[in-house]
Amino acid sequence: MEEKKIQADTPAIEVKDVVKVYKLYEKPRDRVKEALGFGKKVNHKTHYALNGVSLKINKGETVGIIGTNGSGKSTILKIITGVLNPTSGEVKVDGRISALLELGAGFNQEYNGIENVYLNGTMMGFSEKEIDEKLPEILEFADIGDYVYQPVKTYSSGMFVRLAFAVAINIEPEILIVDEALSVGDVFFQAKCYHKFEEFKKMGKTIVFVSHDLSSISKYCDRVFLLNQGNLLGEGTPKAMIDAYKRILVGQYEVPVKGDENNLLEDPDIQNAASQAAGINPDKLEYGTKQAVIEEYYVTDDSGVRTTAVIKGSTFTLHMKVRFLEDIPAPIFAFSFKNPIGTEITGTNTMFEKAFLDSAKAGMVKEITFTQKMSLQGGEYLLSLGVTGYEKDKFEVYHRLYDTLNITVVSDKNTVGYYDMDSEVHVKDI
Repeated sequence: MEEKKIQADTPAIEVKDVVKVYKLYEKPRDRVKEALGFGKKVNHKTHYALNGVSLKINKGETVGIIGTNGSGKSTILKIITGVLNPTSGEVKVDGRISALLELGAGFNQEYNGIENVYLNGTMMGFSEKEIDEKLPEILEFADIGDYVYQPVKTYSSGMFVRLAFAVAINIEPEILIVDEALSVGDVFFQAKCYHKFEEFKKMGKTIVFVSHDLSSISKYCDRVFLLNQGNLLGEGTPKAMIDAYKRILVGQYEVPVKGDENNLLEDPDIQNAASQAAGINPDKLEYGTKQAVIEEYYVTDDSGVRTTAVIKGSTFTLHMKVRFLEDIPAPIFAFSFKNPIGTEITGTNTMFEKAFLDSAKAGMVKEITFTQKMSLQGGEYLLSLGVTGYEKDKFEVYHRLYDTLNITVVSDKNTVGYYDMDSEVHVKDI
């Protein structure tokens, strides 16, 4: 298949000074009161999901958009695709779009799979004849068998997204918009999706790609835009923007020297916003006898800098400061990591590690550190801490903090499962 070149002077998408503002109300009735003009008081807070964002994407280009949660990535995609209207600014799109945003959002739950294929195809502007020609390819890609003749309300979540993805990606758009959608289904279906993605790239389609998977951003994208809290921080090569993104995550973002080819926009307000501390869970579960209390806890990276983001493969240290209010014969200090759905992934304690088997007297304060290599896959994790022990064979919980700290693992290479086996691979001719 012949590879087509990027048409540098032919924009497929132009976004000019786009602002998206939401009004946030403390109470539902405040919205009604303001709409009806009752009183002079403004009963809302203004939230800028996007704040004067401008970008240009050329035909044949594969562009990534990265940033922390709440940075405006999904909002800009929805505005480009017409799902949302901007508060102000201008968007121009030259080409037919297929968007992998909220998969299956246009499906009718009462229709069967084939009926929904025609419904979605028609909504995208295709004729019945064009959909007829694409139907075999769509059904083969979805691979859900005879379920395609059943109402989609009977589908499992996996079958639902497979069909929705198959419709969106086999329509052959000129512009493909992808928002975290390549992670649907099992590993075999994901491989099929990425293969199709590579086909699109070779065909010279314009692709806009949002993902937290930095390895995919690095592999597929020609250029990357970096957003943070609704502001465009900059654009450049995948490596330069991923490096800047990592600095944001660890609160070490610095404005680069002007004239750098991978330019980050110079705005002190943006820099201050990017450096705000985060990660403490206000809704953490806390309990225990309080005979000992965890007074302070934090994580440092391999440079000794406090952070809530750890780069996969690097060394990090968990710190706990514990104050003893009573004598405790054999305290045990522990930590564990969970994923966002609550599955406990890993953890350890001083008893397992045979690191501290002494008693503690009232009034003592101890600092406990756990240092280890980060082998978890890239993603979000919740850290729990505890001080426990045994008194005459009875297990006691002195202080526990469940899901108290959000830790982001930054990775440019994820493998299968929860952690990386860090394999060393060799391939040779025989």
